[in-house]
Amino acid sequence: MGCSVAFPFLTPGPMRDRELALVLAGRSPSDPAHGLSPAYHFRLVVQRQKAGSLSLRIGRTPSLELYAGHIGYEVVPRFRGRHYAERACRLVLPLARLHGLDPLWITCDPDNLPSRRTCERLGARLVEIVPVPPDSELYRQGERRKCRYRLDLG
Repeated sequence: MGCSVAFPFLTPGPMRDRELALVLAGRSPSDPAHGLSPAYHFRLVVQRQKAGSLSLRIGRTPSLELYAGHIGYEVVPRFRGRHYAERACRLVLPLARLHGLDPLWITCDPDNLPSRRTCERLGARLVEIVPVPPDSELYRQGERRKCRYRLDLG
């Protein structure tokens, strides 16, 4: 049986932008058997209400960089249209830098225009649209193609 080393999660500290706060909701270790990288999970909070969620995944696996992305986010419908996803991504970028994520990859479905605009407002560049492989969890969830956006943090 092999020895595994625990991932060195960091304490992110306060993450706030005017009325938007990112609150650490949890951390998940890597699970190579299921293709999962270590990740931080945050709640987007506006006026004490959950406005969405954001995950920062740490690693350099092909699956992460091609399909899942380093950052995943969701905004509750009634909070959409206020750029909370973009602002939350900006708040988590210092933590991504501390983990050496440069470049940072963000993926989204080609028909998700709000998410694509979020990536562009962040300064990310669309590199390509790739097919999701049939043996992946994303494919089993019905996802067939992903836009790959590259954000250089240097």
